[in-house]
Amino acid sequence: MEKLARKDVQALTPYLSARRLGGQGDVWLNANESPFNNEYVVSGNSLNRYSECQPDPLIRAYADYAGVRPDQVLTSRGADESIELLIRTFCEAGEDSILFCPPTYGMYAISAETFGVARKTVPLTEDWQLNMPEIEKQIDGVKLVFVCSPNNPTGNLLNRDDIEALLEMTAGKALVVVDEAYIDFCPEASTVDLLVRYPNLAILRTMSKAFALAGLRCGFTLANTQVIQLMLKVIAPYPVPVPVTEIACQALSEMGLARMKYQVLDLNANRAYLQAGLSMLPGAQVFDGYGNYLLVKFDDADLLFSTLWDNGIILRRSPIEGCIRISVGNREECEKTLTFIRQQLA
Repeated sequence: MEKLARKDVQALTPYLSARRLGGQGDVWLNANESPFNNEYVVSGNSLNRYSECQPDPLIRAYADYAGVRPDQVLTSRGADESIELLIRTFCEAGEDSILFCPPTYGMYAISAETFGVARKTVPLTEDWQLNMPEIEKQIDGVKLVFVCSPNNPTGNLLNRDDIEALLEMTAGKALVVVDEAYIDFCPEASTVDLLVRYPNLAILRTMSKAFALAGLRCGFTLANTQVIQLMLKVIAPYPVPVPVTEIACQALSEMGLARMKYQVLDLNANRAYLQAGLSMLPGAQVFDGYGNYLLVKFDDADLLFSTLWDNGIILRRSPIEGCIRISVGNREECEKTLTFIRQQLA
């Protein structure tokens, strides 16, 4: 059976999500999930009927939240599906390329590879910013440029001037896709206002992080109408289950948004607590973060990671040498993690 699969699929190394990696413990800070388990009511009505492709109440609710028009919003099964939709919509297999800037989210590369689309990489600079001269050298043949801000796993924001310069550089040639999965933790840094000026901008959003709905799989693409209409040509007929619409609309209600913003304040405070505590430890270097996670470099990260794992504190190995990514949990989880690391580094 393996020989029947496409050759690029046979050779593909899948994305190792937190759930695939497994683990056993009582502190799970490895998937940038929210520690808040909010309650919702699902009516169960109309489950015998297919859902709308783009449910109007959900589209309007998210448009209001994001500050855009409804015709600039597409909802999908998480932002991961949006990545695939953009590649399927704009890239010719065997001809076009995407470009991304590691270290960054791994699904840009894997999604392109599964569709037979070439991948170009321009690593971030030493301070994890876009290397604009190198991007310009490699932009020929590129249809989509993926950038992530706040970037995963580094946690930093990309310079806004560079994003605008990238949009200018690619005008009429390629789309710039700004992944804002973590923007709810720093909404002032969003690029959504640039949609008015740049028809080649697309923005990825999700309800998995700040909205504490990772299990719902509800994401969004914000873009100008022409881009949205093209993506609607390739999306599945019924991508949004009825219960997803009901829950997401509750989360986007006035009460739901107030709760989300309160929880974001709490998580940002816990991030500051973790950052301050870790910064005082010998052999630890904490990088500034703007999402619900921190990247930390340790003198012996592999040993520390394994020791934490064996003691039920599940964190995430980083592709960056010597680094561990720590999701921000509730205060108890943060205190337990910090105390354990302090004991190991003492």
